Amino acid sequence: MAALTLDGVAGAGLARRWGVPQATYVATVGSTLDTIHELGAQGAPSGTVVVAEVQTAGRGRDGRTWRSPAGGFWLGVLLRPPASDLGVYSIRAGLVLADAIDDLVPGAHARLKWPNDVVIADRKVAGILCEGRWQGESLQWLALGIGCNVTNDIPAELAESATRLADHRPGSTRLGLGDRLVPALPRLGASGLRLTDTEMLAFQGRDWLWGRAIRAPVAGRARGIRPDGALMVETDGGLSAVREGHVALA
Repeated sequence: MAALTLDGVAGAGLARRWGVPQATYVATVGSTLDTIHELGAQGAPSGTVVVAEVQTAGRGRDGRTWRSPAGGFWLGVLLRPPASDLGVYSIRAGLVLADAIDDLVPGAHARLKWPNDVVIADRKVAGILCEGRWQGESLQWLALGIGCNVTNDIPAELAESATRLADHRPGSTRLGLGDRLVPALPRLGASGLRLTDTEMLAFQGRDWLWGRAIRAPVAGRARGIRPDGALMVETDGGLSAVREGHVALA
């Protein structure tokens, strides 16, 4: 039986290629996030990566499911920062992912929909989810999950709201995306717990929500983010900061 590989590269080869301490490629898993939490509990080093061919129980924010068939890039990364703000990590991962997509798919101009979606031409192409595990008030590890549609089928009922990289650049591969994305992820915490001025400007240039009217998590008009990753919403009562929640357009 041929060894399971990601576009021809086995797990050990992925670790060397991406400069991470450990990388595993698996055929089927419930969720790469769950696998990362298991590895975290076993003492795996920061930067450990898991990629799955298929997720049977992929998840997004607020208990939503994420359809994860073959052909997509389903990634989990273990990080062990000294402290963490999940909102900041989600924004930083989004910026790195958007840069990787633009490099792989010239002209895509991937944009970020707070708090954790990446969109191309107003359709979702990727999602990000951060989950921390604490012992008391001490962070033990951070599990970062990224799901990106590459060549996987998009269900007919999602055709108007979802897209994939192959629709914008035929020949796009999961390995090509991983090469541009994964090496940067272990360094997400290097700038501390607040977004830098450079990161704030980068987000501003990709902010899909800016100026749009929303009805949830609070009613108003989106006005960018704060350095702590909170969404700023202009309401009838003034600017309101939102730390979490699902955004629904008005």
